Amino acid sequence: MASTPTLLKMHQAHTSETTSTASTPTLPKTHRALVLNSTTEPPTVQTIATPQSGPGSAIVQVIVANVLSYSRDIYNGKRNYAYPTPLVIGCSAIARIASLGPDATALTLGQLVLIDSLLRGRDDPTAACLSGVHEGFTDGSRTLMRGEWRDSTYAEYMKVPLENCVALDEKRLLGKVEDGGLGYEIADLTYLSSLVVPYGGLRSINLQAGETVIVAPATGSFGGAAVHVATAMGARVIAMGRNKDALAKVAGSFERVEAVPITGDVAADMKALQAFGPIDAYFDISPPQAAGSTHLKSGIMALRPGGRVSLMGGIMGDVAIPHSAIMHRNLTLKGCWMYTREDLGAMAKLVERGVLKLGPGAGVKVVGQFGLGEWAKAFDTAAENAGVGLQTIIKP
Repeated sequence: MASTPTLLKMHQAHTSETTSTASTPTLPKTHRALVLNSTTEPPTVQTIATPQSGPGSAIVQVIVANVLSYSRDIYNGKRNYAYPTPLVIGCSAIARIASLGPDATALTLGQLVLIDSLLRGRDDPTAACLSGVHEGFTDGSRTLMRGEWRDSTYAEYMKVPLENCVALDEKRLLGKVEDGGLGYEIADLTYLSSLVVPYGGLRSINLQAGETVIVAPATGSFGGAAVHVATAMGARVIAMGRNKDALAKVAGSFERVEAVPITGDVAADMKALQAFGPIDAYFDISPPQAAGSTHLKSGIMALRPGGRVSLMGGIMGDVAIPHSAIMHRNLTLKGCWMYTREDLGAMAKLVERGVLKLGPGAGVKVVGQFGLGEWAKAFDTAAENAGVGLQTIIKP
């Protein structure tokens, strides 16, 4: 079995080569994975066959994998997400390339990569699913998750499409500050997957440096990440939330952030928002339980003429919108599910350049690291620490 240090040495040896055709290390015949057989039964750690690479794919050795704050509700059926079973569960991860298909042209053995959990059809990019989480809404997306790319990251090894292996500048990200690096730990890099979601939404409405954007709600994991990203993009942020203490913490953690509590009074909240001057954009990341909240209308009504709205939350039902105001003010409402591959590459550059910061210095903290067999503790820890910049990870 090729260990992580062995893979790292192989990558270092191959960085001077022009191709990735060097011999592949021998992979174990089997490996450990966290398998869900049914939402009525807890997942179990099982020994399964190790996948093999082929054209268009890579086998990666998973180092650390993210745990969503609502993972428990995904896999116990409470969220009613659609996915096939049995399933190796998981989401995004940081990994090393352990084996490559014959058509790989840039990736190398041992290279450090971000595993993008958003899988898209090569012949139809609109067919998309979330690895280990949701099979999507079309026949094409279901084909992706039920077939070739069924197993996810809560495992020692995983088969991944080549394009979902995002190469990371390991020397820059993990290198010592005195040597020109950023001094991050590998666990710090898991926050990339939280940041890219709001980055995709903010980029979809062309947020520019110097503009003002409302982020609501701003005190959860993705809302806080949106504040983090928007300020790194050069925008001023007006953060909204119900928890005043949490809201004050968000406002105090970043430059150019104002705070407006959600009171439930549409007119009062709109006036409080507009007190900061013309507002260019509104980024909504509402959770499912916020379907009846007033902040959506307040945020839209507070925008200047020509303002833009990015709808990126998890509200499943219908919501009322101020139709007349949207029409007369020429407002644009744009839905955005996740992000594009171009977004992911652009965001990785922001991080590698040191513009978008990670780690404790940026208020990002890993609150727990757990093995596969400790998945229950991991899910509980993630649920109890769903605030801004808090990360829980599994180390297969």
